[in-house]
Amino acid sequence: MLARNVRAAAGRVFTPPARLLLRLGVSPDAVTFAGTVGVVAAALWFYPRGELFWGTLVIFLFVFSDTLDGTMARLSGRSSKWGAFLDSTLDRVSDSAVFVGLALWFAGAGDSLDLVWASLICLVGGLLVSYTRARAEGLGLDGNVGLAERTERLIAVLTATALAGLGVPYVLPVVLWLLAAATWFTVGQRMLHVRRQALAE
Repeated sequence: MLARNVRAAAGRVFTPPARLLLRLGVSPDAVTFAGTVGVVAAALWFYPRGELFWGTLVIFLFVFSDTLDGTMARLSGRSSKWGAFLDSTLDRVSDSAVFVGLALWFAGAGDSLDLVWASLICLVGGLLVSYTRARAEGLGLDGNVGLAERTERLIAVLTATALAGLGVPYVLPVVLWLLAAATWFTVGQRMLHVRRQALAE
């Protein structure tokens, strides 16, 4: 529900810039690539140095390209299977970079092996959340259920990281462990949901 509401609101906001970029000859795929490069560069440059707030601010700016490229594709009538595939694949790259950046920080000056593990558990769980849905749909089944979808996970970790960068204590460790649990709970939800459908056939 949150993901749908965020996408709907963002779609309205990004319609004017999407029209402008299309008039300038920019393609949706170019925006997708640029957004991914921006997120990866910010996460792997700022986070390992402990610049959590500024890194998150830059990442937030580039994350919105995920909505912008979709809006551009719809407005131009160029929505395609390739565009959807590219967008979904590069989303995994962006999400992974955020948790890798955090893991590098905690492995270095952040000095917390526990939170290195929390970051990596979130990373692997997030990939599996996406994979279970994709694999289910590849088998003709529905896998779009669960507590922690991508939008919720991204908003939670980026908000907590920004607050940690502003000096708010405890919020990032708590959110990382809660997110780790919610992510793997979602994997289990999707597996059970697909199992029920498969056994009912």
